[in-house]
Amino acid sequence: MQKFLLFSLIILVFGCKDKREKTSATMMRISESVYASGAIKSENQFQLLAGVNGKINKVWVKEGDNIEVGNKLFSVSNEIQEYAAENAKLQEENARLESNQAKLFEAKQQLNFQYNKMQLDSSLYAKQLALYKLEVGSQLELEQKELNYLNAKTAYLSAQVRTADLEKLLKLQAKQSINNYKITLQQAGDFEIKSRLKGSVYQILKKEGEFVNSQTPLALIGGNNNFILEMQVDENDIFKIKLNQNVYVSMDSYKGKVFTASISRISPIMNDRNKTFLVEAIFVDGPPKLYPNITFEANILVQSKEKALLIPRNYLVNDSLVFTENGEQVLVQTGIKDLQMVEILSGLKEGDVIVKP
Repeated sequence: MQKFLLFSLIILVFGCKDKREKTSATMMRISESVYASGAIKSENQFQLLAGVNGKINKVWVKEGDNIEVGNKLFSVSNEIQEYAAENAKLQEENARLESNQAKLFEAKQQLNFQYNKMQLDSSLYAKQLALYKLEVGSQLELEQKELNYLNAKTAYLSAQVRTADLEKLLKLQAKQSINNYKITLQQAGDFEIKSRLKGSVYQILKKEGEFVNSQTPLALIGGNNNFILEMQVDENDIFKIKLNQNVYVSMDSYKGKVFTASISRISPIMNDRNKTFLVEAIFVDGPPKLYPNITFEANILVQSKEKALLIPRNYLVNDSLVFTENGEQVLVQTGIKDLQMVEILSGLKEGDVIVKP
């Protein structure tokens, strides 16, 4: 009975041993990729903000429209701003030099009067001085004429200063009023929201009659020629990513097709919320038609070899051990890995047979 059990056990052991899965190390091509997902954005895509407070009284575009630089997009009305612009215009008109010629004329007339009076009092003083030298007239009369001349001279100099100050003030007020008017015109221009790029209107977010503030999004706008792939790459993989690496892109919108792109930008800062980095790519071989916000999946090719010694990854234990068909453990050094295969740099040679642990 014991002999029979021992014989049965030997058969069972050798039977199981024969059924173990085996493979051999093989020279093949392998590539390592980093998986990423994301969405497509148009070049220079952004949300157009109102920038002012008021009510939308006109939407000049519709979704899908192509736009040029300077095209009107929205008109926003604000009565307070309109009144301010009107007041600034009135002040500018009132402060013009030609509107204040009467004040300036009056000041110059007064200056001329003081000049003539000074000249007259100077002449009278000179005559009185000449008479006094001839011992005609009194000392008091001479002093009175001198005092009159000095007062007239002081009055003339004061009128001269006042006239110059008035002219300078009027010029300053005219310049300030022009600047204020330009500022209000600029602010009024802000209520006419125009395009600053050539592209397309992808989405209208507000309708006519709605009230907006300076931070209200009005529309989604972007370029219509070039598109950018925005991907989120895990922090564990970011150091494998380099500029100009190939990206293989698949989209539900183009099922069964793979498109090629190239890494164009790597964000230097990590998103703390999801522990990822923003990586951008541009199409090298893209689809014929695209729209913003289309989602995609991508594989970023980080390295590849045309000839590498490969085994299946599920034959590897702890990334460092394999088992031979004789049950021996072999320490190996690994290289490139993909989802199924791993490169063996040392420990095995081509054709070596290993068993699945």
